[in-house]
Amino acid sequence: MFFFKRDKPSEAMVLFGNVATIGMQLVVATFIGLAMGYYLDEWLGTKPWMLIIFLLLGIITGFRDVYREAMRLQRGADEQSAGPSGPGSDGAKGGPGRQGK
Repeated sequence: MFFFKRDKPSEAMVLFGNVATIGMQLVVATFIGLAMGYYLDEWLGTKPWMLIIFLLLGIITGFRDVYREAMRLQRGADEQSAGPSGPGSDGAKGGPGRQGK
């Protein structure tokens, strides 16, 4: 079944969660901008202008959030792939065979 038998979720579930988060950020930011613009137009009587401005701001904000999330995921993947033989370990400094030369 789909029950977790260990404390940590599988890589597929983590990846699915990350993809869903990125998609939702773009959609939610766009709809919030659209709703704010629509209600400001109704309140102020500036029919399409606030809708257009806040829709564009929502889209820009959504793409900015998607970019930030993608960069965060990329940093996490880079740190994970570096592992113990990464730039900060002894292996990257030449190892024991190169000492004293």
